[in-house]
Amino acid sequence: MYSVVEIAGFQYKVRPGDLLDVQKLDVEAGKDTTFNKVFFIGGENTIIGKPTISGAQVVARVLKHDRGDKIEMLKRRPGRYCKRKGHRQQFTALLITEVTDGQGKAKKIESTHKLAEKYLK
Repeated sequence: MYSVVEIAGFQYKVRPGDLLDVQKLDVEAGKDTTFNKVFFIGGENTIIGKPTISGAQVVARVLKHDRGDKIEMLKRRPGRYCKRKGHRQQFTALLITEVTDGQGKAKKIESTHKLAEKYLK
């Protein structure tokens, strides 16, 4: 079972066991968070929301908050003028643990999954 969910203003296709880097969320590391804006559920039974599916949710564990790789920008003008800037975007790493379709069916991450053994002790 997989779903399309909105997290921090962006849409992601997720399934239990996926690792995601999303825009920084205001949740402590190690805590679970729930996302209720589910637009689509796929798998055996396909459910399409109009615009969202009521009762459907995606549960994720916040693993860490970090900063991405540095992006450098260079601005040049004629002569000896050169301006250099850098930027590192902040992100939150999520592990998707459960997808619920709102009709009683749920798919959880398996306890034997290598990411579950590492992060869900």
